[in-house]
Amino acid sequence: MADGGAVRRVTRGETGGAAGGGARFWAPGSQILWRYRENAGQGFHIARPVTVVRDDEELLAVWLAPGTECVRPVFADGTSVAEEPLESRYTKPRTVRRDHWFGTGVLKLAGPGLPWSVWLFWEPGWQFKNWYVNLEQPLARWDGGVDSEDHFLDISVHPDRSWRWLDEDEFAQAQRDGLMDAETAERVRAAGLSAVAAVRAWEAPFSDGWQHWRPDPSWAVPSLPEDWDRTPAHVST
Repeated sequence: MADGGAVRRVTRGETGGAAGGGARFWAPGSQILWRYRENAGQGFHIARPVTVVRDDEELLAVWLAPGTECVRPVFADGTSVAEEPLESRYTKPRTVRRDHWFGTGVLKLAGPGLPWSVWLFWEPGWQFKNWYVNLEQPLARWDGGVDSEDHFLDISVHPDRSWRWLDEDEFAQAQRDGLMDAETAERVRAAGLSAVAAVRAWEAPFSDGWQHWRPDPSWAVPSLPEDWDRTPAHVST
């Protein structure tokens, strides 16, 4: 697990260090954006500056530090999405707001082309809490980071290797509200079952010991660029 390197901000037009076979990867310590597009929309409603821990043919690992300024969705009247009743959560008009990531940081792991990423959460004092499988479109890479679209359904994996589905109610509501058609929902459920199979077999990244990883203390908290919602000039998977 690579975790060293000086902090390096990736600017427009850069894709990090070169790797074999013509592939391009970000060096450890590079600062990039991890973004999510609006569901059934054109813009971005989540943007999180993160620091690259590892990036190669097998894995992209990034660190979302506590206190990082991010962009998150809110309703047009400024109220929280999470507090809205499920029946109107996806139909009420929304906007976005700059905010900060509070609490402990999050380590995000994504394999190339996989329709999910795995996030690691800790309690204060680095007490490991759980892995969180976020079902989503495979990450699309561009010069300043990676983009995806969230698929509502998630999986929590615990230190004793037990697991459970999360947000099945939101997954069903999103389909009722037209944010996801039946064919896409079927693919998402199949992706979730594939992730569950990896958990049951205790495959990577669950078996790789990432819960013992710690960030480089020299890393600065990344800043949120003013053009956080810019359209990428070139996208690859």
